Amino acid sequence: MQTRRRPENMERINTPALAQAFIDEQIKEIKEQVGDKKVLLALSGGVDSSVVAALLIKAIGQNLVCVHVNHGLLRKGEPEQVIKVFRDEMNANLIYVDATDRFLDKLAGVSDPEEKRHIIGGEFIEVFAEEARKLDGIEFLAQGTIWPDILESEAGIKAHHNAGGLPEDLQFELVEPVLTLFKDEVREVGRALGLPAGMVDRQPFPGPGLGVRCPGAITRDRLEAVRESDAILREEFAKNGLEGKVWQYFTVVPDFKSTGVKDGKRTFDWPCIIRAINTTDVMEVTVEHLPAELIDHLVQRIITEVPGINRVLYDFTPKPPATVEYE
Repeated sequence: MQTRRRPENMERINTPALAQAFIDEQIKEIKEQVGDKKVLLALSGGVDSSVVAALLIKAIGQNLVCVHVNHGLLRKGEPEQVIKVFRDEMNANLIYVDATDRFLDKLAGVSDPEEKRHIIGGEFIEVFAEEARKLDGIEFLAQGTIWPDILESEAGIKAHHNAGGLPEDLQFELVEPVLTLFKDEVREVGRALGLPAGMVDRQPFPGPGLGVRCPGAITRDRLEAVRESDAILREEFAKNGLEGKVWQYFTVVPDFKSTGVKDGKRTFDWPCIIRAINTTDVMEVTVEHLPAELIDHLVQRIITEVPGINRVLYDFTPKPPATVEYE
């Protein structure tokens, strides 16, 4: 049963000074709760888990054990960034698990979106549990639960994804230091903790990762086309001053092909769809209209640099009627 609540009179954390005060308070509370025991954390590299990791490293150092599971559905460069920031720069006790083949083998031939999500979520818990069983002395589980997770769970909007799921033999006491914060406050705390801007200001990324941006049955070549086109899009948004100004932007490579021409020869390849959107509450979403020159440049780069792509499309559909993701 969740007992912690965000105080009604809690001041919004929107300055470095308020963020530092929160950090000092949480370090004290973590030390009181955990003592000299060990804490386990699934570190995805997303904003919430990264801020929790940085907080716990300051509070208990090597007694935090971070497990980063690469399920093969992360964006280009993300596993490397997690290792660089936490293991190399922050001296975290980090376990890296490359489970790419395991996940993609399980997903082979599965086209139903809900079944794909179930496999990805279930397999993640299995891999994490296997790593946890190899460790001794773990009594606590840290999670990046934030206040909107609690509100949406209580309102019945969605299940609280951080609550439960581990096997019976792995029941830990929870450590949730950012539970009372909104997302913008988590980012402010992350900046005060010294996390890199690319991690703190990272755009929203779904739990199943690129799996939901590779509609239909996932194949390794089409997944790579999503990963590479997404990397180009992110690079160009950064170059053109759009990073941090557009709420979310990504590419989708659907499971159908069309004819094209390259070097005077017929091609039969996939389209790549670009989606760039803005929102305040994710209930309604508007489309970012990019400059024509940027779209032309993106088209040229993607069809030239990404194998298997012969068309680039732009999604102008708001929400409603379209959802943010394609699956």
